[in-house]
Amino acid sequence: MIGIVTALTLFGDSMLYIVLPVYWKEVGLDALWQVGVLLSVNRFVRLPLNPAIGWLYHRMSLRTGLFLSVGLAALTTVGYGVFKGFILWVALRAVWGIAWSLMRMGGYLTVIRYSDNTNRGRFMGTYNGLWRLGSLVGVLFGGVLVPILGLQSVSILFGTMALAGLPLIAASIKAGKASGTAQPDSPRGSGNTVWSLQVKKIVISGLTVSLLLAVFGATLTYLIDTSYPKGVPWFGLVIGSTALGGTLTALRCAWEPFLARWFGQRTDGRRGRLPLFMLSLASAAAGYALLPWKLPIGLWICIVIFVMVTSTALGTIMDAMASDAAKSTSVITVMTAYSVSTDLGAAIGPTLIYWVVGLRYGVTSMYLACAAVFILIGLWYWKEYVTKERVYLGKEAEVS
Repeated sequence: MIGIVTALTLFGDSMLYIVLPVYWKEVGLDALWQVGVLLSVNRFVRLPLNPAIGWLYHRMSLRTGLFLSVGLAALTTVGYGVFKGFILWVALRAVWGIAWSLMRMGGYLTVIRYSDNTNRGRFMGTYNGLWRLGSLVGVLFGGVLVPILGLQSVSILFGTMALAGLPLIAASIKAGKASGTAQPDSPRGSGNTVWSLQVKKIVISGLTVSLLLAVFGATLTYLIDTSYPKGVPWFGLVIGSTALGGTLTALRCAWEPFLARWFGQRTDGRRGRLPLFMLSLASAAAGYALLPWKLPIGLWICIVIFVMVTSTALGTIMDAMASDAAKSTSVITVMTAYSVSTDLGAAIGPTLIYWVVGLRYGVTSMYLACAAVFILIGLWYWKEYVTKERVYLGKEAEVS
């Protein structure tokens, strides 16, 4: 249910990434650079806000935080159709950043509250897959309806639809402490208990993996455009870089509810999450090492899809591993730190890649470096992986 609620709140935000670069004059903008600012300001707002959101969830119920998130999301989405001008839109996008931080943290806490070690990966995959459908709906239906009905009407429609999340929250989320765990959050001064090696590894890995995945997301259309500048032939037609990039991105959003759940469920067994995590890291490294080279277009698209599948796996498994660490220590504190690290990585990734994109062999070197970092993360977890595999095999031997 919370995955559906999150999806409903995302309709308006996702729509903007498609329609705002075309209809920016209709909302009172004066220059195209303002579009870039508006599409990114919510991300930068979240970086300092996540600790404050964690502080709020320490003091209010999970249901209250989710109610507040849906209300703010609906307000900002309707605001896209009511208000005009750059300053007002900056304010709307900043408020949306607050709404998304509340919703994302609330989603994590909901999964942790209603799951255990036997199903947490499946629940996290289900949640991530469902909310990504909101992005798919916003992109597809927003792109189709805005030219017909206008940005104002579609924004008000999507904002009204977001309010449907309120009764869903009331019906499905019980009142009570946001952490939803029998183990209370660690008191002040017990940092040694909270910041264990496991938690530190999760936070650092979350930042690094999100950075690497953001590099791919930010440069997909750039890679298509530079490697195949004349377009991509497809059944007698020539598809441009943006069309192909959008199609591939929509494909990922469509498979997320099924594939993310499947990956999550595979990690809920007795072997744990590390085997599939290690395999996903190795697969991502191989995919990134192949992406920057000019290959036959059919083969190259297969590699892109392969990389997207590994991204789905890594995102789901990392979220589940963070939830595992949080459940055994301090739920809100750990998930706040994890949210800050992943948001920071997502913000650094595009900046880093476009800083080197103009250099000779810049993109190729960056992708090869990313592949190497995936391998290094795997090596960092290797000892833990081997130890747990030995324990698992020992238990299996005893049973047999």
